[in-house]
Amino acid sequence: MDDGSSLQTLLVGIDAACDRVLAPLFEDNEIPTLKSIYRNGTSGTLESQIPPWTASAWPSLYTGMNPGKHGVYGFLSFDGYDWDVVNATDVRERTLWELLDRHGVTSVVVNVPVTYPPRAFDGALVPGYTAPEDPDCHPDGVLEDVREAIGEYRVYPDADDTTDLGTKYNDCVRMRGEAFRYLADRYDPEFGFVEFQATDSVFHKRPDDTAAISAIYREVDRQLNEILEAHEPTSVIVASDHGMGPYDGHEFRVNEYLREAGFVETERGGTGMPTWATVRDDNLKEGKEATEYEPGVGERAMAAAARVGLTSQRLGAVFERLGLEDLVAAYAPAGLVSAGATQVDFRESSAYVRSRIELGVRINLEGREPDGVVPPEDYEDVRDRIIDALREVTTPDGEPIFEGVGRREKYFYGPESDDAVDIVTVPADFEHFISATLRDEQFGPPSEPWNHKLEGTVAAYGDDIDRAAGVGDAHLFDIAPTVLSTLGIPFDERMDGDPLPCVESAGTRQYPRLEADRSVETADEDVEKRLADLGYIE
Repeated sequence: MDDGSSLQTLLVGIDAACDRVLAPLFEDNEIPTLKSIYRNGTSGTLESQIPPWTASAWPSLYTGMNPGKHGVYGFLSFDGYDWDVVNATDVRERTLWELLDRHGVTSVVVNVPVTYPPRAFDGALVPGYTAPEDPDCHPDGVLEDVREAIGEYRVYPDADDTTDLGTKYNDCVRMRGEAFRYLADRYDPEFGFVEFQATDSVFHKRPDDTAAISAIYREVDRQLNEILEAHEPTSVIVASDHGMGPYDGHEFRVNEYLREAGFVETERGGTGMPTWATVRDDNLKEGKEATEYEPGVGERAMAAAARVGLTSQRLGAVFERLGLEDLVAAYAPAGLVSAGATQVDFRESSAYVRSRIELGVRINLEGREPDGVVPPEDYEDVRDRIIDALREVTTPDGEPIFEGVGRREKYFYGPESDDAVDIVTVPADFEHFISATLRDEQFGPPSEPWNHKLEGTVAAYGDDIDRAAGVGDAHLFDIAPTVLSTLGIPFDERMDGDPLPCVESAGTRQYPRLEADRSVETADEDVEKRLADLGYIE
């Protein structure tokens, strides 16, 4: 029971949670703690952003700002044509806990994505997704203290563990709850933020494994119940970064379309972004930095074969016809496949998709890109031609692929907008899988049968929550100002959201923009592998 805990507001992040997933679990009384929050408080749909993916959406939630302000558009950051996995130095706005620190409020933050390496504030932080397995935490040494207190703590499931996937994910969920309770006891925060990632990852790996999904949510519920019993926060807010659901449409390979339209040029066995990587390597070198990686004999040979036409795509098509793609995927190194792939030649192309997660097309503009080929005076003409062409694309069934194709200015606004794609492509009802891969055909079946949807979820419960007022038309950007208002702290006037109707607004004030240092590299091959295994890097 509560032993004089100071915790006032608890923010619970459940990645990919939505009504589609929660409703049957509520009906079967599988998650009674969450059910009581939803039933006794107020709840509704939480609209995500474009793009609705973890690495960009969580920074939007915890800064209250669109990617054009905070600067993170996907799992990858780009410097010209080079890329790296995003990290906290790419987030160019203050986080919730950093704003609270300015008001003397202590916070404990556990497992929130894109928080490594952490910046200093009053409290403690253990990073989540995109961090390495043994990340720097705040304060220094706190991860060792957590492990001494609760036993093993991992950022990711143990790849060497031979137990089933559901058990490994459950262990990670348990670790989040135990770590949060230990840190909350130690630091006595007024604000707490704990995020559960396994509720998303399981759908990328086993979307039809209802037993594993239910077990993971039951463990989330158990951990939440123990946190509530131990600290009795005044207000509890549950939020997801996006929803999850089946993709019943088609896979559309935008780079293949752009190649046939004359915008994308390709190279074989080059060094650009790989565009065929259904083969994953489960034995990448432990801890070896990607920036230090040198191709082996097999990769050099595969690259040479690609240059004379024997590409990974062609081999992959043969394996698919023979029904051997799963066997190859289990044993062929990803580096070997990438070396042999037909790739987008960024420097020679007029426009291309860098990463499918960005949901859009980048123009190779002179003066902006290192080897830009599109003159500034032709930029709008090229952009308009691509927009008009993509708006006309239909599936083999005659249905539109996109519900929206438009200029980035419609979706992103702020000082970091120049890092965004130039053309945003929003798939119709998020039923279609948008891919950056180069294959012989523009269309195919979705690479993943379940993936992200725009409709997430939010619930609020507590003494200061006005249940009758509801959550209104809640948006991802509303969560940060809502949390600040529950603590009686004005939110930044530059935030793109507002407090939900169920809380009393504490008003706005002007905060100086974060003076962020230059981004530092992640360059962690193990992190890249995990993102590739979940389909975030093609």
